[in-house]
Amino acid sequence: MRRLSRVFRLVVPCAVLFLLSPVVHSQDASIRLIIRGDDMGFSHSANLAAIKAYKDGIMRSVEVIVPGPWFPEAGRMLRENPGLDAGVHLDLTSEWQNLKWGPLTHVPSISTSEGKFYATIWPDKDLPPHSDLRSVAWDLADVEKELRAQIELAKKELPNLTHLSEHMGCLNDDPRLRSLGKRLAQEYGLPLELEGARDLPAFNPSDNNYAAKQGTMIAALEKMGPGLWLVIEHPALDSPEMRAVGNGHDWNIAQEREDITRLLTDERVKQVIARRHIQLISYGDYYRKQR
Repeated sequence: MRRLSRVFRLVVPCAVLFLLSPVVHSQDASIRLIIRGDDMGFSHSANLAAIKAYKDGIMRSVEVIVPGPWFPEAGRMLRENPGLDAGVHLDLTSEWQNLKWGPLTHVPSISTSEGKFYATIWPDKDLPPHSDLRSVAWDLADVEKELRAQIELAKKELPNLTHLSEHMGCLNDDPRLRSLGKRLAQEYGLPLELEGARDLPAFNPSDNNYAAKQGTMIAALEKMGPGLWLVIEHPALDSPEMRAVGNGHDWNIAQEREDITRLLTDERVKQVIARRHIQLISYGDYYRKQR
């Protein structure tokens, strides 16, 4: 009887550990993937592609340029699709040659004489001098005023707002801007950083045809290991509008972004994700799990 009691004391804890271990293992071994589409609101083409990539594809989070010319349509579309997770794509630049937009507020130190944003944050050899924000004496108060206005309007118009992000790395040029971004994120309860995610090299613009791009993405999905992965891309459609916006670049941006949209809705891509049990999540899903 004493020997049986001893065996019982040894076996039961081992059995409990055995029963628990598959649960812990499955959680640790899960593959989570955030597909994030940037720049909704800058064009009608980008708006249509964002909704398509969500409804027919694998995208679960979208970044919205609030001062973009097509923001009103983006807001309406997102209200009609409240399941699509949205972030404020904090913006201080307007980079396209044939399409320009400006700030929501009167902020002279970060606006051109035409009332638009500068083209870039950093100097660009392909642009005229003083086309970048770094070359002017910008005022931090102006930056804060504008970014607050963008967040406030997004809160009013977007139903599933969960986070902030940066357009064209606008907060990375100066420690004061980075500090401001973190302060606004904390004040508004909209996280700015996504910690612990690894970039998935799923898109290769140098692939010269769709089949090659499809192969690159499928290979990346097949190699994914456990953990949190992130893909940041720019879906759009190859429309007359997008071709006109991209005119002046030395590659076909409209076709490149059309291919991204195709990949995000590709049946073979979706089959790999389903077969490998890759969990498609949004920024909001991630942050809610962290609480």
